[in-house]
Amino acid sequence: MLLKTRLTKKELGELIFEAIVTMGIMYFIYMGLVLIFNRVVQSPPDFLLNWNTLWELILFFDIALLRYRRFILITATIFAMLFTWWRLFRRYKQMQLRHVLDELHYVASGNFEHRIKANLSGNMNDVVHSINTLVESTVMAMEEERKIEQSKDELITNVSHDIRTPLTSIIGYLGLIEEGQYSSKEDLERYIHIAYTKSLQMKVLVDDLFEYTKVRQTSTPLTVKTVSLGNLLEQIAAEFELESTRKEMNIEVEMKTTPLMIEFDVDKMARVFNNLISNALKYGKDGNLIRIVAEKVGSEAIISVINNGKKIPQESLDELFNRFYRVEASRSQQTGGTGLGLAIAQSIISLHGGYIYAESNDQETKFVMHLPLKQTNT
Repeated sequence: MLLKTRLTKKELGELIFEAIVTMGIMYFIYMGLVLIFNRVVQSPPDFLLNWNTLWELILFFDIALLRYRRFILITATIFAMLFTWWRLFRRYKQMQLRHVLDELHYVASGNFEHRIKANLSGNMNDVVHSINTLVESTVMAMEEERKIEQSKDELITNVSHDIRTPLTSIIGYLGLIEEGQYSSKEDLERYIHIAYTKSLQMKVLVDDLFEYTKVRQTSTPLTVKTVSLGNLLEQIAAEFELESTRKEMNIEVEMKTTPLMIEFDVDKMARVFNNLISNALKYGKDGNLIRIVAEKVGSEAIISVINNGKKIPQESLDELFNRFYRVEASRSQQTGGTGLGLAIAQSIISLHGGYIYAESNDQETKFVMHLPLKQTNT
């Protein structure tokens, strides 16, 4: 219910009582002034008789009062009504303010889902709107803080889980070596090799985690340079030639705009391209081609990393850029991935003022990046 119509019976009674009292006071003031004026005319003090001008003015008003008594009475009544309305309006505004304060206290007591619904005018309406806006901003900030805390808890849980598995293996095999529970040199070398491999997995996770937390900070500095995007992509593709040949996949770079000059942090963006190409090589099952397509559209560069491998389910596309997410749980064991690569890529692109998204169908899977050609905040 709107505040404009939410006056209680008690408050309505207060307004009626206020009106009666005000009208009564105005009536007594009017009658008192009339009586005093008549008394002065009938028994004037000596100083008025000696002050001819003032005495003549009083006599003039006395004659006017007798002649226009009805007009003066109507005028006084209208004035009394206007004055009464003004006092009632002020009291009504005070009651509305009291209602707003009561609702504000209700919200402040922890009922942040409540909003003050009011049909007011003037500054009061602005105040109510500002209060509702403040409450909404506070709720959003609290929700964001809750999500951050939950995100931190999930991060700790996921990191602990991903570190515990290789760490358990390392401790187990080193324990066998420490206790001499091996029958040959080959067994010893195998145990050492497994412990070393698991240690490398832990190092990759720690490095990725460090990189992820670093690029998530909006204050992370960027070392911006102007580079030829085509040359950089060709260089990165060449670095994967051996791995792509081993997996019988080809990597092609297609520049629709030549030359395409762009400003970004070369090292960080190279990490993005490396992550995307590595993912295409690891997870592009049944595919044989990776295409990197780049073009200039307006003031931005659009870069797509496309593979013709197995389709990614739609429900997974929305989760791809969440940290530690993997489309298949078994991928962690098969590839040694940390699940942080795409989250790192997204954060780096955001630092550059761009964005990334993924599309997938039966023919191809595409990761599309939009990057500004020039960096405004460096």
